[in-house]
Amino acid sequence: MTEHPILITGGTGKVGGRAAARLGLMGVPVRVASRSGEPRFDWQDRTTWRAALDGVRKVLLVPYDGELLTRPFLQYAKELGVERVVLLSGRGADVPGYASEDSAAGRTHIDGEDAVRTCGLEWTILRPAWFAQNFSEGFFRDAVLAGELRLPAGDGAAAFVDAEDIAAVAVAALTEDQHVGETYELSGPGALTIGEAAALITEATGRTVRYVPLAHGDFVAELIAEGWPEADAEEYADAVGPIRRGMDSHLSDGVRAALGRPARPFARFVEEAAAAGAWRDLP
Repeated sequence: MTEHPILITGGTGKVGGRAAARLGLMGVPVRVASRSGEPRFDWQDRTTWRAALDGVRKVLLVPYDGELLTRPFLQYAKELGVERVVLLSGRGADVPGYASEDSAAGRTHIDGEDAVRTCGLEWTILRPAWFAQNFSEGFFRDAVLAGELRLPAGDGAAAFVDAEDIAAVAVAALTEDQHVGETYELSGPGALTIGEAAALITEATGRTVRYVPLAHGDFVAELIAEGWPEADAEEYADAVGPIRRGMDSHLSDGVRAALGRPARPFARFVEEAAAAGAWRDLP
């Protein structure tokens, strides 16, 4: 195993944290980049980049949405001896109309992928669909706990992918050579509507969780009433938009291509999350 630590930006997030844990079990040294860690890393403070990259040869890069920092970061990383980067991008980065022109995440993914492909390093790009864990750890958890998923998703479906699968592919790309130059589209093995996802959570927890479809404007208005900045509310609504427009339901074989096994189904995620107490705070 390499003695050089693997740097993970976003190492406390859904994918980065799981990737760090997997690498640790393999005996691979890991450096988790964070503003509260040691050494301190802050995307917006370039003076912190050197210490984070010191001695690093491989990076799992979770980009900073809203600012186009991937390109200068990779240029600097290459100067300091980094040889391989695995980028966590997003579904639809190459699809016109998937993200709105004002989408910070969309701009970050598009520019980030171009930066990775042209940086002169070994690279792998991961394009995951919506994370299953958004229901248990992220965007949707509070709504699940409240019993209502109020979203502007219409009757569209999404091929939710388990963050465990994304992390497993990331680790493979960091530690195995056959993934260099690959772009992996990562989805679950099936697509579900938000209502179907809510029904599975209801079945697993024994408590009712229902889906309430909202219009884009009504969703934004509700978030603003809760104290969200308007720009953030619009960004969230735009992120859900591809589900409503039928652009998130297609299945991809990236998990199988990278790992030689099928992707984990959403129902399995729900069963395991419920057993682990992810929604134990239900009223």
